Amino acid sequence: MKDIRNFCIIAHIDHGKSTLADRLLEYTGTVSGKDLQDQVLDDMELERERGITIKSHAIQMEYKTGGHNYRLNLIDTPGHVDFSYEVSRSIAACEGALLIVDASQGIQAQTISNLYMAIDNNLEIIPVINKIDLPSAQPEEVEDQIVALLGCKPEEIIRASGKTGEGVKEILDAIVERIPAPEGDENAPLQCLIFDSVFNSFRGIIAYFKIVNGVIRTGDKVKFVATGKEYEADEIGVLKLDMAPKKELAAGDVGYIISGIKTSREVKVGDTITHIARPCDKAIEGFQEVKPMVFAGVYPIDNEDFEDLRSSLEKLQLNDASLTFQPESSVALGFGFRCGFLGLLHMEIIQERLDREFDMDVITTVPNVSYRVFDKKGNMTEVHNPSGLPDPTLIEHIEEPYIRASIITATDYIGPIMTLCLGKRGELVKQEYISGNRLELIYDLPLGEIVIDFYDKLKSISKGYASFDYHLHDFRPSKLVKLDILLNGETVDALSTLTHFDNAEPFGRRMCEKLKELIPRQQFDVAIQAAIGAKIIARETVKAVRKDVTAKCYGGDISRKRKLLEKQKKGKKRMKQIGSVEVPQKAFLAVLKLD
Repeated sequence: MKDIRNFCIIAHIDHGKSTLADRLLEYTGTVSGKDLQDQVLDDMELERERGITIKSHAIQMEYKTGGHNYRLNLIDTPGHVDFSYEVSRSIAACEGALLIVDASQGIQAQTISNLYMAIDNNLEIIPVINKIDLPSAQPEEVEDQIVALLGCKPEEIIRASGKTGEGVKEILDAIVERIPAPEGDENAPLQCLIFDSVFNSFRGIIAYFKIVNGVIRTGDKVKFVATGKEYEADEIGVLKLDMAPKKELAAGDVGYIISGIKTSREVKVGDTITHIARPCDKAIEGFQEVKPMVFAGVYPIDNEDFEDLRSSLEKLQLNDASLTFQPESSVALGFGFRCGFLGLLHMEIIQERLDREFDMDVITTVPNVSYRVFDKKGNMTEVHNPSGLPDPTLIEHIEEPYIRASIITATDYIGPIMTLCLGKRGELVKQEYISGNRLELIYDLPLGEIVIDFYDKLKSISKGYASFDYHLHDFRPSKLVKLDILLNGETVDALSTLTHFDNAEPFGRRMCEKLKELIPRQQFDVAIQAAIGAKIIARETVKAVRKDVTAKCYGGDISRKRKLLEKQKKGKKRMKQIGSVEVPQKAFLAVLKLD
């Protein structure tokens, strides 16, 4: 065990985690020849396309130094705030962390948030300044920021470059010297913590675990504590670039287990694996239950695909434990699921993965957050869906979730950022200078306001120099109303939203204008209305496609033309009663893009 080191790499988005991981793998000879490519651990097509890490990736390296052979288990983590649950699980499986800071950008919001997470788990932190080969690098300034944040000595900070490979040996030596070996007892009963799982269509479900105590061998009879299910360990092994089978793994090792599990409900991330013959007395404390921030309805385009969508979501949930879902139905869209996501990027990624990995075409409704509704009797219900809102006459008040947001930026952009936050009903808690001309703004903001376009706007007004991180803070009473969209007097429940009273009218008007562009013209006039309760606050009309019925009538009295027009009018009226208006998928997406 003394030769094992478990560590993860944490940083803000785009500070070069995956590139540095490539250099570590290359230096230790774990990856070579034809396998060597940029961001080798980002194996999902989507990750390579967007240049972001979505999943944490575990891999084992062998490193020889001082006559010793060390086994280094590395976990590369995502940087985006929407995937912070991945980061928290990786941190729980490690004893140390490389904190990477970009030499040209300095410390940013997610750096601080991930660092606190690592410190809470008592991890040994190794600070690394990356990208020192860039012309815009300011290593001295960034070094001062790290010293101020961590309270470490300047000589403890390693300067490196993921591009040129500079400083990689120093990083590996620091991992061996500074990060403690895992603690555990090989003779104690088996205790393994599951930190991730994937679905394989040939082998069933593969669970990734870290052994805390005990030894596991191929062919052992094991039990998953939380689900109570028993299996045989058909294959165990370590995670190299591919899975490498081993006969036995002992305390401190990170590996995988294949035991022919077919249904996804039988594997829970955070569960404990133990032996049936000699079980451990208590399960390992798993991970906190994830709290979704954003909710949206996901519906199959064809209602017959409902069951396929359910199995696709279950398989996705295995690989992404932060996704939650439950069945729901809608008048406009039929049967589907109410899904909980950690943010809009997370929602977008899940939609993409459903399409690419499972070939599922889905419609996603307007995203919204969960509200607490208190009725006149003092009972509280949580509402994730506007259609679940009780009758307004029964509601005492509604509380909405507020977040505590940290924005780190240069002093040049304070004005526009404060204007943006005030426009989103934000309250300034405090502002403090970090170093030089960089400062941190702490705001309390309603989650419902920031969920759709706040991040994009923040990036554009600060020219990309502001970084943003948040966590749920509390619930506060708020004047919220349900805004309905009506087509020809019929409510389209999938377009309903809960919004603040002050925003309802402009938002309703913009929605009507947008829908007017997107809804195809019919043979009759289509009225698009936005309503709060029975009060119509905005209206647009999609004009009917005209057909000139009087073209064949030439000469004669005007009454002949009038007779034809009257006949047409009756036909249009009849069509309006039986005709239905199809809302295209683009309309649901357009609502998200309202600026």
